[in-house]
Amino acid sequence: MDKNIQDKIDKWLEGNYDEASKEAIRKMEKENPDELADAFYKNLEFGTGGLRGIMGIGTNRMNKYTVGMATQGYANYLKQCFTGEISVAIAHDCRNNSRDFAEITANVFAANGIKVYLFESLRPTPELSFAIRYFGCKGGVVCTASHNPKEYNGYKAYWDDGAQMVSPHDTNVIVEVEKITSPDDVKWSGGESNITIIGKEVDEAYLEMVKELSVYPDVIKSQHDLKIVYTPIHGSGIMLVPGALQKFGFTNVHIVKEQAEPDGNFPTVIYPNPEEKETMSIGLKQAEQLDADILLGTDPDADRVGVGVKNNKGEWILLNGNQTALLAFNYMIEARKAKGIAQPNDMVVKTIVTTNMIDKIAEANGVACYNVLTGFKWIASLIKEKEGKENYIVGGEESFGLMIGDKVRDKDSVSAVALICEMAAYEKNKGRTLFDKLVDLYVQYGFYKENLISITKKGMNGAAEIAKMMEEDRNNPPRKFDGIEVEKFLDYETQKGKNLIDGTEWTIDLPKSNVLQYILHDGSVISARPSGTEPKIKYYFSVNTTLAGAEYFDVTEKALDEKIKRIEKELGV
Repeated sequence: MDKNIQDKIDKWLEGNYDEASKEAIRKMEKENPDELADAFYKNLEFGTGGLRGIMGIGTNRMNKYTVGMATQGYANYLKQCFTGEISVAIAHDCRNNSRDFAEITANVFAANGIKVYLFESLRPTPELSFAIRYFGCKGGVVCTASHNPKEYNGYKAYWDDGAQMVSPHDTNVIVEVEKITSPDDVKWSGGESNITIIGKEVDEAYLEMVKELSVYPDVIKSQHDLKIVYTPIHGSGIMLVPGALQKFGFTNVHIVKEQAEPDGNFPTVIYPNPEEKETMSIGLKQAEQLDADILLGTDPDADRVGVGVKNNKGEWILLNGNQTALLAFNYMIEARKAKGIAQPNDMVVKTIVTTNMIDKIAEANGVACYNVLTGFKWIASLIKEKEGKENYIVGGEESFGLMIGDKVRDKDSVSAVALICEMAAYEKNKGRTLFDKLVDLYVQYGFYKENLISITKKGMNGAAEIAKMMEEDRNNPPRKFDGIEVEKFLDYETQKGKNLIDGTEWTIDLPKSNVLQYILHDGSVISARPSGTEPKIKYYFSVNTTLAGAEYFDVTEKALDEKIKRIEKELGV
């Protein structure tokens, strides 16, 4: 065993840790030393969004000690930043140990003299963001690992605007968390009177806020029986999504029974992610059997939404995140204009790896479209910067996330489900489907097709392998893909852009981020980005062409798919 790893193990065996943890370590020493090494070879990093990792014993695992020590560091930072009464809101999802982690978090904050609003039971992540603003809190935490497999849990930290932290708070709180090196540094109990249990009052206020996002309630009245199939995939969406659909006025909602019960073991799926066809397969089957109008699924903490529709052949398919986003952005822009409520200073926000078709839609409608780094904290940060000057209406990213209106400052699948159903009702009222609308947009603005490939590198060497891949791409950017010249090379880490044809350079006016982009002469975009929450490197591909008419959809889509495959092959992924 490496000496540094052994020293960490010994610290746990000799320190003020519970006997059950020590016994588990001794057992692993005998039976699985490799797993023990992985559990202790580093500290679970409190990154700019918080913690996320596999649950278990060790410094590199999610457990009561890593959660308690992170909370102590966060509490110390809050007390440095604010005077007077400090309050936080705390929520959790359906995952195993999530309630325990939420209660530990609440107890540590409370023991530090901080007022805590703790949800009575599981709630969606967006409601936590809403609650921070509702109660005027200085921060908040939700215990969740989002769409990760069942072995994982996490801890997302928020600031007083209801968004995850950005500079300088994100890096400053990490400094404070890293100062907490032992459970002896943590105030574990003693402030229980500072904890207030919350629930229905916030639920009702949140649902009323969601109801106000509806643009065409009159259309819903005429299409109230839109046949909707919804699956919470064993997660917290069950707490609010049915209520949101009811508030909007939908009366024909079918919940997938096999996935309705909250369960951290996710018994019907391998990966509780609505992006995956396997995960949505039960819902797709039910939608087909019922001849439904639309299928929707939300992940365990109900911030991501997956959408199923019938295509031009009557087959049930899943929209990808870019397609869902462009439909939602277009609806909010078009519908507000048609209703006469559009403002001259309306703005929309997307991330740099989300389809550029949205930029074209916004430009054609005279709406400002801003591009930010990946993550909804950057969308929230821009809203804060533009407050009082521009009117935010919708934001989103390709990873199945939307944020409609500015009352919640994180991705919100509850409001997204309701609005997507309104969009389907709007099209049905005209005798059409959402897929018909999608194809119309491709004819109008160009057919944009995207794909995402994730490469996982697990274990102690995973991070180093990913770093090496990025370094090779950074130092030797390709000059051509599929015979098309790379016109621009963007390195968001160095904040430098370069035209590879004429040699001109410029500064990228965004915070540093380990992302590379190649922009081809024909408008195709290839992006590389290590995940901030998983041991993965992600490659994003976007190609486009004109679509002469709806009747050419299939042949054009096939050509774009083949182009993406050729580029992927050249890149070796």
